[in-house]
Amino acid sequence: MDETPQSLGKTFLTGLALLLPLFIILLLLFWLFELITGAIAPISNLVSNVTGMPSLLGDGLVLVSLIAFIFFIGVAAQTAVGRWLHPQFDMYMQRVAPGYRMIREIVQHLFGRGGESPFAHGSVALVKLYGPTVPLTATAIVTSRHENGTCTVFVPTGPNPTSGFIYHVAPELVQLRPDIRVDQALRTVIACGMGANELFGGPPPVRLDESENQPTDLPPEVQTTDPENLK
Repeated sequence: MDETPQSLGKTFLTGLALLLPLFIILLLLFWLFELITGAIAPISNLVSNVTGMPSLLGDGLVLVSLIAFIFFIGVAAQTAVGRWLHPQFDMYMQRVAPGYRMIREIVQHLFGRGGESPFAHGSVALVKLYGPTVPLTATAIVTSRHENGTCTVFVPTGPNPTSGFIYHVAPELVQLRPDIRVDQALRTVIACGMGANELFGGPPPVRLDESENQPTDLPPEVQTTDPENLK
């Protein structure tokens, strides 16, 4: 082994590259654990004082109970009574809690309630943001189509794809990539472009203005790899 400073540095960076993802995951898990245990501390402390169990066991018991309660609410919301109570609860919260409606809609879109999430069913595209004659494109997700022919796209920023910019563009500026799933495109955004050569080197893109009979809001079918669904 060549024990030069350059080779030692390369060896150290190789080991760091292998261990850093694991370290980051452990750090995130520790942060999440501290966040959750801090939020449930009043209840877990009460459980520990009443039962005499260790604080860590009390945290675990409260956390398991919280998860079970969330599952119970999810099951109850799918019943006939739950479907009736849900809109009543929403209307009440909108009256007493300013900003509740905005936060609810953000959460519903992120988690894809009713198949509306752009991260779940949007269509990956390359968008010419600066006009058809400028040879520059941006990775985007087509989130909506409008009656006048234009469309709304979300251009995520790296390395955090949940932030980005929203543009309303003409269809001739949008090149659909039905062969690419949204999660595949977002991985290249997280990696700041790494892997884009392999991902976008597939079939030629389909111009949005050349597709026919597209609905106003894109359905899950546009996420398929079959180009026939775009015709």
